[in-house]
Amino acid sequence: MTDSTPQPMTEEESAAWVREQWQHANMFLAEKGVIPSTLNHKESRYLIPVLALWKITGEDNKTYWVINGELPTDFMLVENAPDARDAMRHFALKWQVQAANTLENSESSAQQRSQADFLQNRAESLYRFYEDESLWVS
Repeated sequence: MTDSTPQPMTEEESAAWVREQWQHANMFLAEKGVIPSTLNHKESRYLIPVLALWKITGEDNKTYWVINGELPTDFMLVENAPDARDAMRHFALKWQVQAANTLENSESSAQQRSQADFLQNRAESLYRFYEDESLWVS
């Protein structure tokens, strides 16, 4: 998500990054009242060190997409997006709308506008990942 090209990570560094993102995703869900139960490894996606997209089933028997990394952590029910690619598109469009609403609100503070600019930037990057066919080849 940054403009500079990240340096390649070793296998050990990549594994540590994934573990860190997994822990962060679990804490985020717990803060939202969702206790993670199982992870669907096969359908989760990682673009190390930029983003992780997790498909997690909670103890409530609902399944969620959770996204984190160098972007805002967010989640939604899997019913909103049947696969990882659609989940990326959903988050990108959701964030674009949120950013636009903040920027259009004349009462938004400078800090809120700065956060909206950040969100807009991440939404655009995420949408480019969604559109990149090379990331979705089986």
